[in-house]
Amino acid sequence: MRGCTPEENALNGFINLYKSDDMTSSDAVCIVRGIMSKASGVRQKVGHLGTLDPLAEGVLPIAVGKATRLFDLLAFKRKKYLATFVFGAQTDTLDRGGKTVYCGGRIPTAEEIESVLPSFVGKINQIPPTYSSKSVNGKRAYEYARKGQQVELAPKSVEIYSLRATNRQGKPCADGMDDTIGEYSFEIECGGGTYIRAIARDMAEKLGTYAYMSSLRRLSSGDFDCNSAVTLDVLRNAENPTDYLIPTEFALRGLPRRTIPSEQLFRLLNGVPVRDDTDESSDALFTVFSEDNVLQGIGSTENGTVKLKIRL
Repeated sequence: MRGCTPEENALNGFINLYKSDDMTSSDAVCIVRGIMSKASGVRQKVGHLGTLDPLAEGVLPIAVGKATRLFDLLAFKRKKYLATFVFGAQTDTLDRGGKTVYCGGRIPTAEEIESVLPSFVGKINQIPPTYSSKSVNGKRAYEYARKGQQVELAPKSVEIYSLRATNRQGKPCADGMDDTIGEYSFEIECGGGTYIRAIARDMAEKLGTYAYMSSLRRLSSGDFDCNSAVTLDVLRNAENPTDYLIPTEFALRGLPRRTIPSEQLFRLLNGVPVRDDTDESSDALFTVFSEDNVLQGIGSTENGTVKLKIRL
């Protein structure tokens, strides 16, 4: 009996991982790669869809095999977070893991915070945190920051779909809430690439004070959410970790589906465009399936022809 080739044992799909707040996203990827490689008997290609800060927890979709080719399509899908901001102080990293650089700032009231929330909804320009993975002259911004070097980071356009205050931490007193406690929780839905830490900084600036992010939980990323996420401990202890592999098409279910006849599909898979006999609009993306119901990739219509943009 011949042994299985690496190609035959290659896995494809997604692990909807729930990352804990004690590791980097890269660490999580390495661990998942090890688990899935051991389970399949061959080294697997693995990557995450959008970094989750080391001190943050929550949904971290991890692509396996050919699903990693979908990074550009999926990494910037809508994401939902539950964040807590502490007002009156600021750290150099803008989260609880940094060194305090400002303190003694004013604690804003709930009414003041509500008044500035609308200004953060929609497409806004946001300056990335100094401690971030933003590339500057071929190096990460945090590399300069750790050496005490100042770099100027250009604003980037991000989109925030909704932002609402959900809770204020504090103790009841005669006049309502203890104004010496400035911790507020927010539910945020935004596009990929948004720095939640930067929202804390910028919100505080509008209110004439300081703030940092004390906790962050990603509730969802595209079609992946907390309800179906799996922890590393569960993966490690599973009899068959591949049972937690979600089919690639799950993350593409929002796209229209087209079945391509065998002769045309053969040409597409070899890089040859075929005539488009539908009324699809130009550049519209859709999933391409074979006649035997196997996902083949992502296609688009351009100038009356169908092209395979991503082969899966």
